[in-house]
Amino acid sequence: MTSPHTVRPYQSYVYAYPHKTAYRPLAGLPGGRPELSELWAGEPRDALSLYLHIPFCEVRCGFCNLFTRIGAPDELTSRYLDALDRQASAVRDALGDGEPVRFAAAAFGGGTPTFLEPAELERLCDIAEKRMGADLRSVPLSVETSPSTATADRLAVLAERGTTRISIGVQSFVEAEARAAVRPQRAADVERALGLIRETSIPVLNVDLIYGIDGQTERSWRTSLDAALRWRPEELYLYPLYVRPLTPLDRLSAGAADPVWDEQRLRLYRTGRDHLLARGYEQVSMRMFRRADAPRTDGPEDYACQTDGMIGLGCGARSYTSRLHYSFDYAVRMGEVRGIIDAYTGTADFSRAEVGRYTDGDESRRRHLLQSVLQADGMPLSGYRERFGTSPYEDFRAELALLEERGWLDPDAPAAGLLRLSPEGLAYSDALGPELFSPAVRAAMASYELK
Repeated sequence: MTSPHTVRPYQSYVYAYPHKTAYRPLAGLPGGRPELSELWAGEPRDALSLYLHIPFCEVRCGFCNLFTRIGAPDELTSRYLDALDRQASAVRDALGDGEPVRFAAAAFGGGTPTFLEPAELERLCDIAEKRMGADLRSVPLSVETSPSTATADRLAVLAERGTTRISIGVQSFVEAEARAAVRPQRAADVERALGLIRETSIPVLNVDLIYGIDGQTERSWRTSLDAALRWRPEELYLYPLYVRPLTPLDRLSAGAADPVWDEQRLRLYRTGRDHLLARGYEQVSMRMFRRADAPRTDGPEDYACQTDGMIGLGCGARSYTSRLHYSFDYAVRMGEVRGIIDAYTGTADFSRAEVGRYTDGDESRRRHLLQSVLQADGMPLSGYRERFGTSPYEDFRAELALLEERGWLDPDAPAAGLLRLSPEGLAYSDALGPELFSPAVRAAMASYELK
């Protein structure tokens, strides 16, 4: 058996498949830029997810490679919301009125949605409701925030408009660790923000923490975990630190793969996992832990839309149909991000898809497998067969044999009708996920020009 310890455990966080770096301008492909009305014709519309992206932050953290810019001068947020409104109108027109359109979940992400002023947050909600037809007070609504922007007036708007889950990026309660991650924040501001969130009627609080920061130890990691647990969050996400190309930490680091750092992150992962499991939390995925007695809002977690479509609004959002995943251009470098945002705010016609990747039968199977098996509950084999008419063991014989050889699959799961990871497989999710990428997606990601 190949030991999993010969494999680098932290290769790629698979939060969506195919990754955006596998997308390409659709204008250069056969058929060119497709009309949205054509893309959505015949697609199921009774359980869509709606995602609105706000690409602004007050600071850029050292580890961040998300599509975001610092600040918004010259009324840029107003112009961005104007463009978001135009895009929403175009998308809703493309969906048509032939069949009922129902949204089963909604989310505001970024960037930092609460970078917006309260009146702008009201407008954001209006776009979701009045333009798209999402009933925010009757579906799960998840919103991301930060310690400095989780103010009482903003939170009041979100609570009144139906927010069921708020996610705050803390990363570390230890100020020296926050500075090492190039995340300037004071512990007092974090505590103030958490107190304000708990004073609202929003039922689910999620706290994001990061392990693997320079100088972090098991003791300091438990300090952060216990500081978060004092607020009894319904959810906790534990993220391994990555040093991504073009990020501030990338410019400060040597950039070489470090086995010592890999071991530190694995050790801290296990420390954090065991700490939470012993305190009444259940593991949902490698990253996500839910308090066992927490209310279930059934909102987006590690989003796994294996069967339902997703509509993303904003220049950093992506949309999913059964045959095409599409978005706008992607960048990390600040100058490139600003240019893409400026182009978006100046766009009048949003009736066509711009950048994306077509997903054939094989890619659809891979995506279903990936986004199901990375969940701790595993994937029902009957559901896979019902959708594709085959077994994953037939479609991915070599890949699953490799995972089994490494001890990453639960040997008892098939008897329960499941394909499920072992505890070690969950620990190695960021190595396991890339093993299931198709050769074509691997090649496209490898040839992507960073910008």
